[in-house]
Amino acid sequence: MTTLQLTSLYLMSGFYVFAGVSHFLIPKFFLKIMPRWVPFPEQINLIVGVIEALLGIGLLFPSIQSWSVWGIIALLIAVFPANIYHYQLAKQKGEQVVATIVRLPIQGLLIYWAYTFI
Repeated sequence: MTTLQLTSLYLMSGFYVFAGVSHFLIPKFFLKIMPRWVPFPEQINLIVGVIEALLGIGLLFPSIQSWSVWGIIALLIAVFPANIYHYQLAKQKGEQVVATIVRLPIQGLLIYWAYTFI
C-alpha cells in the first residue's frame, strides 16, 4: 500500500470513528435528522454510532478490512433516507438547503472512497 493509500485509509478510519462517537456526544443532531418512521430512534442512533465506530476501527485490520468496507457501504446506503429527510426538513424551513442537497451526492463519493479499499 502506498503512503497516499495508507493516509487515505487512516483518514477514512478516523472519519468513521469520529462520526460514530459523535452519535453519543451530540445525539440531538442525529435524532433531528432521523426520519419519523424509524422505530426506537434513540436506540437506533446509539446502535448506528457503535457500528460506525467499529467499522472505522475494522478498516485498520487487514484480516477484516474488506468486511469493514462492505459494512461502511451498506451503512451509507442504509442512512441515505435520513439524508433525504434532512434535506426535506431544510427545504421546509428554508435553512441549510444548499448544504443538505450537496450532502446527497457526497454519499456516493463516500461509497466510492470505501470501495477503493476492496
